[in-house]
Amino acid sequence: MPIALVFNGDALVAELDARRVRFALGWPALAEELTQQSGELRAALNDHAVCSGALVRTVRRGSMSCQYALMLLQWLERSPEDFLFGEGREVGDTRLPSVGTDARLRWDLPELHGAVNDERRRRGLTWAALAEQLGCTPSRLTNLRTARLADMDLAMRLTQWLGRPAADFVHPATW
Repeated sequence: MPIALVFNGDALVAELDARRVRFALGWPALAEELTQQSGELRAALNDHAVCSGALVRTVRRGSMSCQYALMLLQWLERSPEDFLFGEGREVGDTRLPSVGTDARLRWDLPELHGAVNDERRRRGLTWAALAEQLGCTPSRLTNLRTARLADMDLAMRLTQWLGRPAADFVHPATW
């Protein structure tokens, strides 16, 4: 039976939208603020700006990649655990690392995969048995070893299953 815990992307985007309105920001202005969070790094990398259209599509969908969610969480000054719905585990300090404009927060998915694999082995579970517990396919779990992106719900189900804060797997990335 799958675990009942989910990352509530709708709650995250509702808070994002409420703060945007409170600060009287249109979607393009919010996209610019999100871009400027890592402005120095983006300039050094000649990286593209946050697209307001993509931001609006994310808001409509309510689901997002774990990497995209970090940018939103950083602007809200919140942790991913603040948006868990269901019975979550107490995992300690959930604050995300602080970064300046010369860096951005990134999930280390291979590190998460390694921790999950170690714990899976310790518990004597196959990938298929773990996937059943988490309500996903085994390939979604094994693909994390080389993935750059994963959906935020899966990443949070895994950190909760491990009993660790998401922040353990989130690090500042620089050029």
